[in-house]
Amino acid sequence: MLLIAAALAGGCNQSTPPPAAAAAASPYAGLPTAAQPKLDTIKLWIGPEEMTTEQALTPMQQETGMMFRTNMAENEGMIFVMDHPQQASFWMMNCVLPLSAAYIDTEGRILEVHDLQPHDTNAVLSATDDVEFVLETPQGWFQRHNIRPGTVVVTEKGSLKKTYLSQ
Repeated sequence: MLLIAAALAGGCNQSTPPPAAAAAASPYAGLPTAAQPKLDTIKLWIGPEEMTTEQALTPMQQETGMMFRTNMAENEGMIFVMDHPQQASFWMMNCVLPLSAAYIDTEGRILEVHDLQPHDTNAVLSATDDVEFVLETPQGWFQRHNIRPGTVVVTEKGSLKKTYLSQ
């Protein structure tokens, strides 16, 4: 449910779209106003844990993310695939569900895990600029499943790098 702020300005806080005259001046103009349909899924293994994950691959899918969604099962998530390693920046505008986000490097290693609060429009920046993937889960999922930084994430097709970056 997180969105990449700035570059992928998205979130989960419901807001009324500004009037047309004010839209150009608003930093929130043009943001999604409804939940997106369920995205294509892929199975991930986060260490020993299996998860079915929606794939946010396009800029619009990433911008919308989990905005306006009202539920997420325990072993479901959403993976965001960046176009290059960068400093990730996610926020929770228009997101009603509390989430956790793992910032993951090109090799599929979890670098950091952050808890994200519903409707929080403050960006949660990664500590490094090596983030290629972000995995959003129900809040506390990583802690409940004893998943820590250093854990490797793979897909049913192989490594994250092979699955998403060799195309």
